[in-house]
Amino acid sequence: MAHPAPVAPTAPVITPISLKSLAPWAILVGLLALTLLYFVGAEQGATAALSGAGVHEWVHDARHLLGFPCH
Repeated sequence: MAHPAPVAPTAPVITPISLKSLAPWAILVGLLALTLLYFVGAEQGATAALSGAGVHEWVHDARHLLGFPCH
């Protein structure tokens, strides 16, 4: 039985991503991160957007983990 000759692997072509196509995703991720930071760090304080203690209870451990005081 004849074995086929080994084929040398070729390097994949990597095309760069333009900043114009990356900008909307970067803005979306930045806004989501800021929203999360607000709810973990400032909600239920002087700038509370929601009433009640529900948000505080959901993010209580994250608040302590990140060093935000809450009580």
